[in-house]
Amino acid sequence: MISDSTPSKHGPLKGLRILELGQLIAGPFATTMLGYYGAEVIKIEPPGIGDPIRRWRTMKGDTSLWWYSIGRNKKSVTVDLRHPDGQAIVRDLAAQCDVLVENFRPGVMEGWKLGPDDLKAANPELVYTRISGYGQTGPYANKPGFASVCEGISGFRHLNGFPGEVPVRPNLSLGDSIASLHAIIGILMALSARERGLHQGQVIDVALYETMFNMLESVVPEYAEQGIIREASGTTLTGIVPTNTYRCKDGKFVIIGGNGDSIFKRLMTEIGRQDFSTDITMTDNAGRVTHQKVIDDAIANWCRQHPIKVVIERLEAVRVPAGPVYNAEDMANDPHFQARDLFEKVNIDATNAVTIPGMSPKLSGTPGATHWPGPKLGQHTDEVLTELLGISAKKLQALKSNAVI
Repeated sequence: MISDSTPSKHGPLKGLRILELGQLIAGPFATTMLGYYGAEVIKIEPPGIGDPIRRWRTMKGDTSLWWYSIGRNKKSVTVDLRHPDGQAIVRDLAAQCDVLVENFRPGVMEGWKLGPDDLKAANPELVYTRISGYGQTGPYANKPGFASVCEGISGFRHLNGFPGEVPVRPNLSLGDSIASLHAIIGILMALSARERGLHQGQVIDVALYETMFNMLESVVPEYAEQGIIREASGTTLTGIVPTNTYRCKDGKFVIIGGNGDSIFKRLMTEIGRQDFSTDITMTDNAGRVTHQKVIDDAIANWCRQHPIKVVIERLEAVRVPAGPVYNAEDMANDPHFQARDLFEKVNIDATNAVTIPGMSPKLSGTPGATHWPGPKLGQHTDEVLTELLGISAKKLQALKSNAVI
């Protein structure tokens, strides 16, 4: 449980114990971040199989490189959740944890007698966190809800892409990651309420489609009040000008945000369009929106005449926000990324290491850290069950013989 003191050399969540019953991304990424900042994360995995992430995408030996990142700082405990003895183990572990995180389909945990009501009696302070596609209630609750589908129904995909073309998917499981961040916010708020005596443990219901819906900014009020349905707008941002991506002379792409009134004037002056900088019809954003094409054409024409390095240097010199579109190699070679410790090299064993992303935010007094990469399947089973539950070596062997752990 949460300790009374948190030494500055540890993360701010030191002493917090989390039980993770999730798999893939939405649940596990939330606990990865919490573990990075000091929480003890006990990850339950199926014996002999483990989290599918262990085998997704590029492998290093028999383990996915992704696993070393998303499994960092976690203790891997193998338990068969379909076996009554396995369910009993999880109930006993939950009784000693502050937070439980699961991202199964609604009803699955109740079927295993591991739902909130099943665990509340033994641990009324437990913060029970549930992540699903459509939430625990409503007519869509039992639908399968992967991030890709939920990004679509949320309204996000409709805005992503070019007018008249198939909506574009970002090459990431963005819906899962955004849901994870919402889960973290919910967990920290529930813990704060608990610590301040406002409420005991409570259930946090995170729906992937709703977390993406939260990202829609002014889309809802614009439709509700004016009947406006915002459409995809390619590389621009509807109603804000200029902010776009432009190709430079060397073929590289630069993003320029010149939509502040004074910034716009400096940008136009720098690219040789003083006529635009003094045009009274372009002095504010509303006016610039009506002239979007001619403004974008002027900026694009200027960028085509110069390599990206010159474009960025000249715009930064006059305090216009501009930056390149990076790939993984660009980021790895960038001195700012290096100075901010965004590429961490951690040892897998005595002879092998792997590079994983550093995490944000950065705290001055109680920073986070990666203490070890994703562990081997079941690496901590004996340790956790012995130390937390007092299970004897003989009982452990019997559980292994029956394929419970």
